[in-house]
Amino acid sequence: MKLLPLQFFVVVNFLLITTSSQADLNVGQVYALSFVDVDGNKCSTSDGHMTVVVLTTSTTLDKARAVGDRIPDYCLGNPAFRMITIVNFQKKRFATTRAILRGLIRRRLDSEAERLRNRYAALKINREARRDVFAVPDFDGSIVTQLGTRFESGDFRVFIFGRNGTLAKTWDDVPSAQEMRGVLKGD
Repeated sequence: MKLLPLQFFVVVNFLLITTSSQADLNVGQVYALSFVDVDGNKCSTSDGHMTVVVLTTSTTLDKARAVGDRIPDYCLGNPAFRMITIVNFQKKRFATTRAILRGLIRRRLDSEAERLRNRYAALKINREARRDVFAVPDFDGSIVTQLGTRFESGDFRVFIFGRNGTLAKTWDDVPSAQEMRGVLKGD
């Protein structure tokens, strides 16, 4: 089969568009990504918060917890900062399975809020910790696509977005507390 020049051009453009839509996000670019968490809260990377987004799977949740533990104290209870954990379930699930998984996520959030409540108490922050923990299940890969990453089982990514959605930094593993502090302060 012989491709005509126009057909060749269309095929090449399709491949470029497909490849670029799956490319990593670029630091310094603005990304207005939107998510709805398991509690129905609408979150965006460009809604005025410094946002830490952790992309994880059910097998790397301990790494997500480590990121949360390394969030600087000045961010805790501060409405200008937020951490969102996105759990990629990798496969399409039936509606009943999704409901069960959402319930399990809520229970895990309650547990994480209890841990956070202890940090709040030590810092004398008078705020309900459960309102400050966010998790978004990704059942169909649509959020992974928004984050411009090819995500395999066991993968883990951390993104920090500025108040207007500018991507400030990404990591493929748990960043140090010092690295996070530097980015969140804008150093």
